[in-house]
Amino acid sequence: MHPLINNLAELSDNDVEEKIFLLQRRFFQTSNPEVQSQMQLILNTYKDELQSRRAIAAQRQKDQDNGESGLDNLINIS
Repeated sequence: MHPLINNLAELSDNDVEEKIFLLQRRFFQTSNPEVQSQMQLILNTYKDELQSRRAIAAQRQKDQDNGESGLDNLINIS
């Protein structure tokens, strides 16, 4: 975690995507390699968070789909 990033849980997915977009734009506007390095660390943190959120959402959707139409409903044990 980068020290300049606060709690990512407080941000919505759209907020994280917007921060990624703005940082990418600013990354290419600067020519200072030290600043670019720090920005890359922050970008990676935001991208990892977004990827993690999407993986969790996909797993929840998969679990929900399996719960409604999974094999458990097809097997009747009496």
